[in-house]
Amino acid sequence: MLSQSRKPVCLSLVSFDMPIWSSLETSATLYQKTPEQFHVLLTEPAFHHHPSHSSPWTTPTPASEPASAPSTPDGDAPRLLWLEISPQRVTMTMQGNGRFSYRHYWEQGTSGVNRYWLQGDRMEQAGQMRLRNFTRSLALTGGENLEQLRLEYQLWSQRLCLGHYVMNLEIH
Repeated sequence: MLSQSRKPVCLSLVSFDMPIWSSLETSATLYQKTPEQFHVLLTEPAFHHHPSHSSPWTTPTPASEPASAPSTPDGDAPRLLWLEISPQRVTMTMQGNGRFSYRHYWEQGTSGVNRYWLQGDRMEQAGQMRLRNFTRSLALTGGENLEQLRLEYQLWSQRLCLGHYVMNLEIH
């Protein structure tokens, strides 16, 4: 069984320990593979930097074009987020502008892996970084009509805890 629908979603990430809060409201394609397995595919809008703010600490502002806008000359392309969701585990992959991508793997009560790939202007600048996470809680609501995913986890770099996070996906 594979059914598909387009729905509005809100994806948010909040840290308990640091001033990190991010939220994305967009529409997503929801694929139901089995009664308890879903794939959610969404596009994060491109970000454009204002030339008048050249500081590296400047926060990018969302583009006014729709999420399907083509890449700009400076390489700010929309990024594709793909979530594979089941009651036992969640995988989230971001593919995007060719400079940065990641894959997170969470499973209830176990340590998972977060991988980040960084691409520079030259091949010598490419690299990857691996972190661990511990999934404290993974909860789905809505049964066969997925309505919400709530994921609580800790992020670790070897023996250093990098914080406690909550990722929440609401499907309207």
